[in-house]
Amino acid sequence: MAAPSSSLASSSHLSRRAAAAASPAPPHHHQLLRCRWAGRRAQGVCSVVSPSKPGVAAVDVPAAAIPGVMVAERTSVSSLLEVVADDLLKLNNNLKSETIHQMYGTRVAVLAGDFMFAQSSWFLANLENIEVIKLISQVIKDFASGEIKQASTLFDCDITLDDYLLKSYYKTASLIAASTRSAAIFSGVSTAMCEQMYEYGRNLGLSFQVVDDILDFTQSAEQLGKPAGSDLAKGNLTAPVIFALQDEPQLREIIDSEFSDTDSLATAIELVHRSGGIKRAHELAREKGDLAIQNLQCLPRSEFRSTLENMVKYNLERID
Repeated sequence: MAAPSSSLASSSHLSRRAAAAASPAPPHHHQLLRCRWAGRRAQGVCSVVSPSKPGVAAVDVPAAAIPGVMVAERTSVSSLLEVVADDLLKLNNNLKSETIHQMYGTRVAVLAGDFMFAQSSWFLANLENIEVIKLISQVIKDFASGEIKQASTLFDCDITLDDYLLKSYYKTASLIAASTRSAAIFSGVSTAMCEQMYEYGRNLGLSFQVVDDILDFTQSAEQLGKPAGSDLAKGNLTAPVIFALQDEPQLREIIDSEFSDTDSLATAIELVHRSGGIKRAHELAREKGDLAIQNLQCLPRSEFRSTLENMVKYNLERID
């Protein structure tokens, strides 16, 4: 499904603004930002497409959209910071796309992360809204909490679905939820509507993460840009695996061994497919997507509401 033109316009605008976020920094800072920007536009679009007027897309109201664009830029830089940190924590050299630490080394990657953190803090201070400042600051704390939680549950076959969803909220959904609520706050809508926009972002983020975790089993290494089943190989047990563990005792034995035997990873992936774990993960992704659509019922029919609905639909179409 093609995204509405307003989303594409704001996405293109944010691509340029995020790539220029390092100004007035040395030129190589821009290169560092650009090399990991691709595919990180959703959070920024969620920030811009906000109910600045009932029934009007914020991107069509430039004056009213200014705070939303500032949130989007801060969110986009935070998203880039998250990617750099994630690359470093995983130290995954099998990614098809080049990472900053691969191109420039770990020291430069850490410094790039420091720079983006400082830049995003500058954007945040200029929002001059204490509620939004607190909200987006929480995202940084959540990301760190998510990484700690993930590291503490590697190869843990007793991980529950609730554990997985909490980690996914920390690492993915928190940022999107903060983006959508921040946009609503700047739009001056009711507290109830702000809550619904937060829940929309939360449910969209959870659905997005589940879809990503499904694709790790259903797409080829060429499509993924990394080896299929790479999360499982590192002991990161996602929704398809958690569901599969309920039906496949052999899968637990293989994971407990941390794939010590040759071809054990391939066997584990086959068991995930055979168990129906992927099908149940599909259902979970759609359930969260449906909840996100329901969260938008508080809004009047408009172009911006359609844009937000289409983001949910587009995400789910990735696994159709």
